[in-house]
Amino acid sequence: MAPNPALIAGVNRARLQAFATREGRRFAQSRPVTRKALEKGAKTYLDGVPMHWMRDWPMPFPMLVAEAKGARLTDLDGYGIDDFCLGDTGSMFGHSPAPVAKAIRKQARNGLTYMLPTEAALKAGRLLTERFGDFRWQIATTATDANRFALRVARAVTGRPKVLVFNGCYHGTVDDAMVELHGGQTRTRPGLVGQVTDLSTLAVSCEFNDLAGVEAALKSGDVAAILTEPVMTNSCMVLPAPGFHDGLRRLATQYGALLIIDETHTISSGLGGYTGVHGLDPDLFVVGKCVAGGMPTAVWGLRPKVAEAFRAYDAARPSGHSGMGTTLSANPMQFACLVANLSEVMTAENYARMEKGAARLHAGLAAVIEKHKAPWHVVRVGARVEFICAPGPLKNGAEAAAAHVHEVEAALHTGLLNRGCLIAPFHNMMLVSPVTRKRQIDRLIGAFDEILTELFA
Repeated sequence: MAPNPALIAGVNRARLQAFATREGRRFAQSRPVTRKALEKGAKTYLDGVPMHWMRDWPMPFPMLVAEAKGARLTDLDGYGIDDFCLGDTGSMFGHSPAPVAKAIRKQARNGLTYMLPTEAALKAGRLLTERFGDFRWQIATTATDANRFALRVARAVTGRPKVLVFNGCYHGTVDDAMVELHGGQTRTRPGLVGQVTDLSTLAVSCEFNDLAGVEAALKSGDVAAILTEPVMTNSCMVLPAPGFHDGLRRLATQYGALLIIDETHTISSGLGGYTGVHGLDPDLFVVGKCVAGGMPTAVWGLRPKVAEAFRAYDAARPSGHSGMGTTLSANPMQFACLVANLSEVMTAENYARMEKGAARLHAGLAAVIEKHKAPWHVVRVGARVEFICAPGPLKNGAEAAAAHVHEVEAALHTGLLNRGCLIAPFHNMMLVSPVTRKRQIDRLIGAFDEILTELFA
């Protein structure tokens, strides 16, 4: 049966347009203080925002945050908002957890950065091993940096040039991962700013959950590492098929490639991330975002045998620039926050609260979708929940890309915000923190129901 051109994701296009127009107007008219502040002060920034992708939020203009506490934001116009975006995982444990805020105050009295370790650095290393496993750790500022450094090590110890990534993957702004699968061939993703290098010389792309495709790529013998999230995120979320991660481990070992697991988003899965919960066995491990409770911090670790191989390589390397490390990384504030967060915030008890709340949110959203007979579905990984405006489950990046319906997602985002609920702007992602209240979850479910009642009337 041919698709009905009057419908988009099951929603009448005219009804969706009317809803989106009204919700956009409602947002703009209800925030005169924010609008005036932006008109006065935003001209000093490129495109009016301090980071260019902030213009990609679906609202008519950005919301200016005045205060954040727990799982609530207050904007410049005084509106209180239940925060389920939580800094797109950066504040997954809530805004300014008390132990982390206390550690920041204490360390601020003793200096912010001095390019030398502290005693807290030693404690942080032990805590990282307790939480994530036996790795030899390094500290970065962002997960992008951590992934970039991990890839340098992988290429150094294997002597191979390429990285295998999955179509539609997310690993921050690592150049090597900015490829896609098009017509069965790897090519540079369109839309990259100022891109001059053919990235297919550095990377090969396969579909997630396709072990045969992975093996075919590894047979070339030029792949240094497989870089993957345990679950595809930053798109319509895709879960691994049974046996997929075991297959990746087996194939990496068989063909002499290293396996790098990037847990920057999937740290939502539970204590130890998806790797800890599901017993994965990476050669290198990366996590960032909320690992230090919101302080810009990422960590990457090498299994002991990989660390030994790198030491041997490094001993023979000419002195000079390694291409790894930044001056402000591994600063004392990061270690103070790591210790506080790993020991007092990132606990089994808090993850249990997050799981319980996320299960409630998942069930509630799924019930609303079923009630309105919407051709949508809901996916959850630990504390991370997404509604997807297409049938599911999805198997790979190509299906995830096809499932994005920007017009519907943007209208829903603004509609939810107008009803006091903030979700992630790019992929309908919601996080439940340890301090998210049951009533906040129920308000989000109620707002979702109110919107779908209108859209599917």
